[in-house]
Amino acid sequence: MAEPLHSDAPTDPDSTSTSFGYRVLRRLGAAFTFRDFRVLWLGAFTSTTGSWMQQVAQRWLVLTLTGSAFFLGLESFLAQLPILLFTLIGGVIADRKDRRYLLIGSQYVQMTSAFILAALVYFDIVQIWHILLLSFVSGCGQAFGGPAYQSLLPALVPKQTLPNAIALNSIQFNLARVFGPLIAGITLAALGTAACFGLNGLSFFVVIIALMSLRVKHVTPTNQRSMMEELRGGLSYVKHEGALLTLTILAFMTTFLGLPLLTLLPVVTQSVFQEGVGQYSQMLAFSGTGAVIGALIVAWLGKFKRMGLTLLCMQVAFGALIIAFSFSRIMLLSELLLLLSGATLIMVFSLVTSLVQLAVPNELRGRVMSIFMLAFRGGMPLGDLMGGFLASQISATFVLTLNGTLLVFVACYFLVRSHGIREL
Repeated sequence: MAEPLHSDAPTDPDSTSTSFGYRVLRRLGAAFTFRDFRVLWLGAFTSTTGSWMQQVAQRWLVLTLTGSAFFLGLESFLAQLPILLFTLIGGVIADRKDRRYLLIGSQYVQMTSAFILAALVYFDIVQIWHILLLSFVSGCGQAFGGPAYQSLLPALVPKQTLPNAIALNSIQFNLARVFGPLIAGITLAALGTAACFGLNGLSFFVVIIALMSLRVKHVTPTNQRSMMEELRGGLSYVKHEGALLTLTILAFMTTFLGLPLLTLLPVVTQSVFQEGVGQYSQMLAFSGTGAVIGALIVAWLGKFKRMGLTLLCMQVAFGALIIAFSFSRIMLLSELLLLLSGATLIMVFSLVTSLVQLAVPNELRGRVMSIFMLAFRGGMPLGDLMGGFLASQISATFVLTLNGTLLVFVACYFLVRSHGIREL
């Protein structure tokens, strides 16, 4: 387990001697006053930008090689499948071992996969099975690194600053979702697909250096039990915490039904609007810009009353926006809907993650976060596989209409029945 070192935070200046603008920035960036959080944020931003570059290039490559929406869904499924297989084990390990070294190992795995794919494309020998296999290998790295990363964040800032830190972490992810696709579009046109994969591989060096420079102490647990006992303890904790169990279910449904919007976006770009990779990158950037806006709102709000009720209202809005996007045939309107859907989606993500993090004690955080991530990330491969299959049989727009409707239904159910969420 990691204990935070907060002594590097500066003391607050006298509010009477500071401008309104300065106070606004201090509130939005409260977690940035802690050195370790800043370092990790910058490293993660660089790496995530590279990952989004690869994702754009890789999905377009899959579509080019196969012409099939099913293979888009299959690739995403295999990339996320290790989350289903190994995340719970990764959570137990994250509570036992130094979380930084787990993260560093996961970065090396993903970096190696990116460089191999770059070489395969550069020498023009890439086949669809290469992409599928490397997606699975890279996903294995994420399965062990994800719980460690989520468990490390609360050790970098005090508890009252945690919602702000989670929102700022969402901002880095979604700023990368803006810049990554745009850079990918330029790189694809100028240097080709292999360059996107190679640049992603290089980006992992930055986050590895950031992780090695963190000043977080690792404390080895004194009462270690067997891995199965610790895993059962984490599952039992989630099961008997009603609101926590409901949040976990809600996270699964959100990713299962909501994330196919991004997976099927290349198909919509090509089949509905008859556009190419440049327009696809631009539409992704609109979604990412909206996500940054949503994360800024959550960062400003911090910890507030009725977070649970706000979460459910945002999910209703997200589902409605997906439905509207599926019916839109006007590019400008579709981009606006992607902007708004990105904002509402990231508000849902940030709020549900904050509520889970705030509810879990440190000694259980790795295990509980692995269960949460299993639901959160596990919905992605299943939703993408199902969405890709239905899109290949019917249409991508039908899938989006169906998913948006179900999202609204799920949110309305919890608004009526609550199960402890409305009171959070």
